[in-house]
Amino acid sequence: MPKLRGEAFWRETLRSAHYVVAPMVDQSELAWRLLSRRHGAQLCYTPMLHAQVFLRDANYRRENLYGEACPEDRPLIVQFCANDPEVFVQAALLAQDYCDAIDLNLGCPQMIAKRGHYGAFLQEEWDLLQRMILLANEKLSVPITCKIRVFPEIDKTVKYAQMLEKAGCQLLTVHGRTKEQKGPLAGVASWEHIQAVRKAVSIPVFANGNIQCLSDVEECIRKTGVHGVMSAGLTRKKISFYQRLQVYQQLREELAKVKTLEGIVDVNRELKLRCQEEIANQKEGEKPKEGLPFFHWICQPYIRPGPKERCKENGASGTEKGVRGKRALEEEEDGNSELLSKNKQKKKLRNPNKSFDPSLKPKYAKCDQCGNPKGNKCVFNMCRGCCKKRAFRETADCPGHGLLFKTKYEKSLSWQSSQRVIQNPEISRRGDVDVGEAAVLKEAGDGAV
Repeated sequence: MPKLRGEAFWRETLRSAHYVVAPMVDQSELAWRLLSRRHGAQLCYTPMLHAQVFLRDANYRRENLYGEACPEDRPLIVQFCANDPEVFVQAALLAQDYCDAIDLNLGCPQMIAKRGHYGAFLQEEWDLLQRMILLANEKLSVPITCKIRVFPEIDKTVKYAQMLEKAGCQLLTVHGRTKEQKGPLAGVASWEHIQAVRKAVSIPVFANGNIQCLSDVEECIRKTGVHGVMSAGLTRKKISFYQRLQVYQQLREELAKVKTLEGIVDVNRELKLRCQEEIANQKEGEKPKEGLPFFHWICQPYIRPGPKERCKENGASGTEKGVRGKRALEEEEDGNSELLSKNKQKKKLRNPNKSFDPSLKPKYAKCDQCGNPKGNKCVFNMCRGCCKKRAFRETADCPGHGLLFKTKYEKSLSWQSSQRVIQNPEISRRGDVDVGEAAVLKEAGDGAV
């Protein structure tokens, strides 16, 4: 059967899916996908899988895909992160029989994606992306799709999408935020960017961003003209009880300290009792006090306030109290900013003399081989990894790194000699002769006889 493309792929293979559950690390496994489908989801993605690990590790493949395959979990798209065309395609070939399409993640904005050089941090490397998609489109028996984030400029975002379409992408999911919009700085997604992409390409487009309730899905489709809407926040918030913990801060602190399932159940039970008591005492005409459209015990969208809004709620600016909110921005240098993350504030409380100034950090001498910090007591002036290789090669010791190849080798020779003595009692009776020499003499004597 020939591989379906574009609109035909969306209509026939994906069954004209409008409601799409986003790939979520550590969340969108099989159980979650089946639960989502039971409540109206028409298309699901696996969590993002690392192509290189998927290719080399059979256990990783079994735990994340092979062991979860079932006919009820279709249509399904497997998402990979990768930065090498060959690795990406080889991993996709191992997955294509268990899904309906392979997706290349070009939208992850997290620091781990920056360190691993994948996700949204590839969006400037158009030549590499073209090669990856061209090769995948040529080799795979299922369509290749992409999930992207937008550039600040609409024109550049449109050219980016057209480049991916020309390379062979058969479906495009557009998250209407830039890679800098994340965490407390997420802000509002731009549907204008998504609409411009939808008009500029001929392949199906899914929108992602600003979905808080079901009516937002219909509004997004109407305003942007997309084929479907992908959401992560909407599905998670429907079964979340954490918004109530914003009201009962004491219970929130207790939940943070519990270490057993029974402890979580106790907090949940107490939370339920308090909500029931508040509902019973509710007066007619009373309005929510928390600034929410509904009372906190009613499931509803929660929009996390940005740093400025949070500071206003606390009655002070972040710079007045030295509080960053939840965490310091990744772009800030600890030594040049008065703002500290909560984690660093805790460390400061435990040790008031602790400094986070990078200029005060100890300077380490570098390994002669690789440039990593060397061991202060290493006899070879190397890091542990390089020292271990050299000590093994030369049968040498390095007490500084606890490597005793020479000592262990000498002990093994001594043990072997003692075993020969035990096996040859005549040698043990001649204490004035070296054990090794005695063995040779005995062998010579036996030969003469």
